[in-house]
Parts: sequence; C-alpha cells; structure tokens
Amino acid sequence: MAASTLFHAWAVPAFFNGAPVDHTWVTTFDNRVTAYPNDAAVAAAHQNYWYCWGAFHPTGGTPTIPGGFLGSQNGSLALAQCLVQVNADSRTVSAARGTIFTYGVDGVCHQLANQVLYATVSSGTAQLTVQSARGYAVSTFIYGTYGLQHAAWAAKIAACGQVALTGAGGPAGVTTMAGGAGGPAGPDEFEVRAREVLGAENPRLHDLLRLRTDVHRFVAQGWPGTGQPSAEALNSRNQHMIDEAARLLTPDQFQSLFGFAPGEKINLVDETINEQAPRMTPPR
Repeated sequence: MAASTLFHAWAVPAFFNGAPVDHTWVTTFDNRVTAYPNDAAVAAAHQNYWYCWGAFHPTGGTPTIPGGFLGSQNGSLALAQCLVQVNADSRTVSAARGTIFTYGVDGVCHQLANQVLYATVSSGTAQLTVQSARGYAVSTFIYGTYGLQHAAWAAKIAACGQVALTGAGGPAGVTTMAGGAGGPAGPDEFEVRAREVLGAENPRLHDLLRLRTDVHRFVAQGWPGTGQPSAEALNSRNQHMIDEAARLLTPDQFQSLFGFAPGEKINLVDETINEQAPRMTPPR
C-alpha cells in the first residue's frame, strides 16, 4: 500500500498587492513552518512545490487569509507528480503545465492547482480544491474546475491511473471520468455554489447555467494565430463573459456569487506570466 502525503494549497494576491483575485499553488510542506527560498532548496529538502502558472513564493498571504493557507488533505504523491511535474516552472517546462497547455486559454493557476490536488481523491472523500481563493467563482465560471482541455485531462488521468492512491480512509483508486469528454466525476463546484446563492428553482439560475455552457463552448474554441494570445485580449474576452453574467443577475446575487460588484474589472490573466509563457507542444 502506497504511503499517503499531505498536500497544502496556498494563495497570494495575483499580479500585485491589492489585486481582487488570488494566485494559487501547492506544496507538500507547510510554509508557515519552513519557508524555503527557492525550488532548489525545496528539492534539496526532498519536498515538493508546484508553481501552477506563477512565480516562486516562499510564503502565502492575502487580505482575507493572512497566511494564505487554503487547506490541506492527504493524497498520492506519485499521482500528483505524474499529473503535473513538480519543482519546475510552468512557464518553461511543458510537463509542469498539466493540461493547462496555453495559459489563459485552457485555464489559469486555479485550474492547474486543482489538477495537482486531484491526487487527494480517496474513497468517500472529495478532492481538495482552491475554492477559497478570491476570484475562484469567476475562474470556474469561465474555465471550470480542471480547465477546458477535457479530453486531454481525461487521457492524463488514464495515463496516470495505474498509480495506487492511499487516502486518509484507506486504499483508493482514480475516480471515473463522467462521460468521455466531460470532467471528472463529482459535483460541478460553480453550479453547486450558484444553486446555493440563487436557489434551485430560480429561473435566473437556469439562464446563468445556459450562459455558462455557451461561455465554455466559446472559450474552448481554438485561438486564432500561432502565438500566445495577449493578456489584454484574454482579459477583455473574459470580462465580456463576466458582464453577460451580471446582466442576468441582480447586483446582490452577482456580488454573493462572484465576490465583487457587477461592473468591477476583474483580470484573471497575469500579463507578466503570460508574456513569459510561450505556447508549447503539449507533452505526450
């Protein structure tokens, strides 16, 4: 039986201090106890750091969560390392991108952190996600929990599926994918939250979920050209989708669901990271 490893999820303000959304990443160590200065020091200590489309951060911290700690859960280290390469910068190492191959197109840091945390699945226990991060509702509205490369993500899980998992409750296996082209089995986090906020019988809920289906269909289309799309173009496209959601909801409903007022500009794509993240051929 494989040993279980404790995974920790973290957050800092994305882009700059005061940004209304958070960057997220994953480690196998508690940086509130030991703050390594870089990934070389992490590797030398036989620990693990997943960049998740960001720079290296020794510690976390946001305006709402002083230590930036989003949660921890046991899982399979071997599976996580198979899904997303560890101690490697997503901007320069294709295997460290999971199936978020093109930053801002397939997803952002939230989706890649969730791909690492997929390894925390066990019998009777849902995977840990970074749902406590600011901007998460917007991120999952546009990109889903694990990104838009559904077929590639299913194939990635299948390729890593021979790895034995050991969760807190005992031995476990990889969860079954829902439908061939869908996401992993389990509740849709955005839909669950939307039902909580709006009510299951609210016609605005049905309109919002229909819009979200259209959003996923639209943003999953291939981006024209061969280069990395600009952060400005991606953020403008995303903002349009967010504004369309605001048209369907009352201001209070929108604020409760998304965590900010309708009309506020929300950038999910970091310009600096985007400029340093050229398109790469997806790893086989």
